[in-house]
Amino acid sequence: MPFPHLVIKVTALSSHQLALPGPVPLSVFGMALHMVLVVLSLLPLLEAQNPEPANITLGIPITNETLKWLSDKWFYMGAAFRDPVFKQAVQTIQTEYFYLTPNLINDTIELREFQTTDDQCVYNFTHLGVQRENGTLSKCAGAVKIFAHLIVLKKHGTFMLAFNLTDENRGLSFYAKKPDLSPELRKIFQQAVKDVGMDESEIVFVDWTKNCSENASTWGTLFFHSLE
Repeated sequence: MPFPHLVIKVTALSSHQLALPGPVPLSVFGMALHMVLVVLSLLPLLEAQNPEPANITLGIPITNETLKWLSDKWFYMGAAFRDPVFKQAVQTIQTEYFYLTPNLINDTIELREFQTTDDQCVYNFTHLGVQRENGTLSKCAGAVKIFAHLIVLKKHGTFMLAFNLTDENRGLSFYAKKPDLSPELRKIFQQAVKDVGMDESEIVFVDWTKNCSENASTWGTLFFHSLE
């Protein structure tokens, strides 16, 4: 398991198994019961320190419910890529947020993206394809169509895109509904990166103290780094 959890096993003992040398004072049982109650009362705290592991199962079909959930403003939190081109690209990204607007009929997603790179704001508008049965999103880069598996973590308000996990040049990117990378979310992504055969040291997180203004006067042309 990616994140170990505390398990308390209580076993009922028979009178033959409970071989005590003599009468046991009630205070002993009282203290034992008290300790069990104390441990049980700490379980919620212990669970909070061990966040729920990310589900890296690929190929989960994309439903209308999923697409409606994706229809929102999203913040790019970080990524780990081994492909040299992608790796270089993510190292230059300071911040990025974008809006996704799915079309449930055409199985496409409108993408409006705002990114800060080298202290300059750039903007991009494009469409992504949706392969419902395969659980993937795609984008055409010239004559090449690039696919990414969608990994949804609704409980945490986040999702990941997985690229070429069966290849050496694999990659994983991470997005959230708020520009706040809590320790829990950081651990979830770090573990997910390790689960797909990469190292934590390969992760590049963004610095949200440098934000890109949607009303910037100068815009450039930008590729969608997660799908190109």
